[in-house]
Amino acid sequence: MKKLLGIDEVGRGPWAGPLVVGACVLREPIEGLNDSKKLTPKRRKKLATEIHEKAYCGLGWVSAAELDKLGLSASLRKACREAVKAIQAQKPEFNEIIIDGTINFLSDTPLGKYVAVLPKADALVPEVSAASIIAKVARDNYMIELAEHFPGYGFEKHVGYGTATHKAALLELGPCEEHRKSFRPIAELIGSKPQKIAAKNVTDGRRGEESAADYLERLGHKIVERNWKTKWCEIDIVSEKDDVLYFSEVKYRKRGDGLDAITPAKQKQMRFAAEMYLQKCPSKSARLAAIAVNGDYVVTDFLVLE
Repeated sequence: MKKLLGIDEVGRGPWAGPLVVGACVLREPIEGLNDSKKLTPKRRKKLATEIHEKAYCGLGWVSAAELDKLGLSASLRKACREAVKAIQAQKPEFNEIIIDGTINFLSDTPLGKYVAVLPKADALVPEVSAASIIAKVARDNYMIELAEHFPGYGFEKHVGYGTATHKAALLELGPCEEHRKSFRPIAELIGSKPQKIAAKNVTDGRRGEESAADYLERLGHKIVERNWKTKWCEIDIVSEKDDVLYFSEVKYRKRGDGLDAITPAKQKQMRFAAEMYLQKCPSKSARLAAIAVNGDYVVTDFLVLE
């Protein structure tokens, strides 16, 4: 009697986030299994809970940074082997492995001889369907949590895939560390031409920040930090006045109103950065602010947002 191990991947094509491979050996039948893409989010989550109760499950993860370094093929192979290793640790019985697609990612391992590859297996083989569902739900949950760390990109909606909303956010905010910079759409958005433009304008931007800092000092602020950064966020200027910390975003524009760029999404990102900073001084009162600087490096507006 055949006892199958099913394997499928999720996240091959997104612009951001990890690649995830799922592996499953069913202990008992589960009704309603199908290709995860053909199920509603609600149905996927319900089935994922049931799968974890009634199957041996394993997941293999490759981060965006690893994917950039290894390439897609090597990343798929790595994630597949990690998922299988997680299954083997549970010691289930199986005598055949079915991988969705056309490539045997276990070909040079002792398990390679047990593998059959099958396109559309996620819709045809229950074990592969189960693998696709647990991988999809795990990755979606990760991207929803990621949206809290990187607000403004809409990860909770498009889960890293290339959409018009995602592209617009990239143009406004630039890529974060969870973006796959080796992927052509991202490389084109942040490639040589945008970088050259940024290099030309970096002096203008810094001069604008200097003007903003001078302006705050004239208002009686003490400059505490300039260009404070973590791997998740940054703050242009942190200043203090009357025991209140001000987290200021500086917008330099040769023409127009720089404060137009302080969208609700941008304010959410600023708020997140301020909360990160306040972890080291939780007792401080804090305000968010935006400062507009024109082409002559003159502060034209100082707006306290909250």
